[in-house]
Amino acid sequence: MRRILTTIGKGLAALLFICAVIIVATARPGDSRLFPAKAGVVEVILVSNGYHAGLAVPLKALMEQASTQGLPSLLSVSMRFRHYGWIEVGWGDAEFYQSTPTPGDLQLGLAAKALLGMGKGAVLHVVGLENDPEQIFSGAELVKIRLSPEGFGRLAARMDATFLNGPEGPSVELGPGLYGPSLFYPAKGHFSLFNVCNHWIVDLLDAAGVPTAPAISVLPHGLIADLRLRSGL
Repeated sequence: MRRILTTIGKGLAALLFICAVIIVATARPGDSRLFPAKAGVVEVILVSNGYHAGLAVPLKALMEQASTQGLPSLLSVSMRFRHYGWIEVGWGDAEFYQSTPTPGDLQLGLAAKALLGMGKGAVLHVVGLENDPEQIFSGAELVKIRLSPEGFGRLAARMDATFLNGPEGPSVELGPGLYGPSLFYPAKGHFSLFNVCNHWIVDLLDAAGVPTAPAISVLPHGLIADLRLRSGL
């Protein structure tokens, strides 16, 4: 029995070591020229409900970037939600995301299909926020991220590039979203266990110069823990 326990202990230690190596090897250092912001801060807010995360962004700043950089999809979305102060944006597997408004609606078959990379495309979910995100998502875990103007501009460009435009033009609407004044849009990318919604956010933050670690960001708790540990957020 002692030999068995010793073998198990060594196996677990080796597994933890391998995980640590992968986390360190894949961690992204960020860009000190962009983050932390030194002046002209633009604040975005990570919103997590425990199993999914989205990013809330101030609409006025987003519209300015869309206009300045000529970002067609974000310009169209900004005009569509122009009566709101903020929008929350999330990315995910098309079928699973649109079929799961709450944890109680979770379908194991769809979840497994999405995680195995067997889905049929991806979508973006955009929600218009009438008030401050802290008031609307009072039951969620929020992380405020203060970006530089240039960093926010790069984040906006990366977000715009996620929209999958159709022959009708940019930002084709797929229909109502999951809650509040919201809409789904077709998106680029392929969802799987190795590319979940949090990894989409990681890519946005990486573009803005924020240090990120994709390997521990499969779940929102890992993403948030890394932001707090390495970025002091």
